[in-house]
Amino acid sequence: MTAERVADLLARVRERRPLVHHITNFVTAGDVANVTLALGAAPVMTQAPEEVEEMASQAAALVLNIGTLTTQAVAAMIKAGHRANARGIPVILDPVGVGATGFRTAQAHQILAEVRCACVRGNAGEIAALGGKPGAVRGVDAAGVVGGLPDLARRLARETRAAIAATGVEDLVTDGTATVRIANGHPLLARITGSGCMVTASVAAANAVEPDPLAATVAGLVWFEVAAECAAKRAGGPGTFRAALIDAVAALDRATIEDRARILAG
Repeated sequence: MTAERVADLLARVRERRPLVHHITNFVTAGDVANVTLALGAAPVMTQAPEEVEEMASQAAALVLNIGTLTTQAVAAMIKAGHRANARGIPVILDPVGVGATGFRTAQAHQILAEVRCACVRGNAGEIAALGGKPGAVRGVDAAGVVGGLPDLARRLARETRAAIAATGVEDLVTDGTATVRIANGHPLLARITGSGCMVTASVAAANAVEPDPLAATVAGLVWFEVAAECAAKRAGGPGTFRAALIDAVAALDRATIEDRARILAG
């Protein structure tokens, strides 16, 4: 995976303007929609069980984000996921807060059991919890360094047949065979609500135009995290960083990606 290919995929998103269907949480829905638009894709945020199947069938990618979780929301996610699977539309799962409660963990596993996901994107603690390692999540945040994460993520990728992305100071992405690390991003991302949801939106936009989930996931992470580095240069703190981040995503170009992307072999 090269910086040139990452830049090519962003150009493809902006050329095709794919529709990305987000069933997401109410805390960050606006940020998610704005990042999707800034990348050049088109967001739709439909969550009503009566219409999620119809909407999912029109989309180029589907995001299932369990941040504000209810059993009704999960039922809608599974309905939409079944329709996306039937139509060959990639599904991206963001297992927000998995490991924090038994209910949340069980619902995430139910989604994975019933819906074929192209990618699962979470922080290191969430990915560890999905893989059966408890105690790595506090609320919806990672609780600390997770030992053995590469092997755990590779095993989870093989079990789910999905690209697994564990994001943090350094991201790890694997499909169970190949593993890639990404060393982009900025500490201010940890000081705003919704940065994880926004990076999942970026990953979804990439999966909407690229059939290789590993390549698409790497591209989506790099776009967002390079933009975060650019935004941080203009920010005076978390509030101005949030606004600058949307501008930086919209302004992202080939030269910036190729200059700043730090993609490492696993």
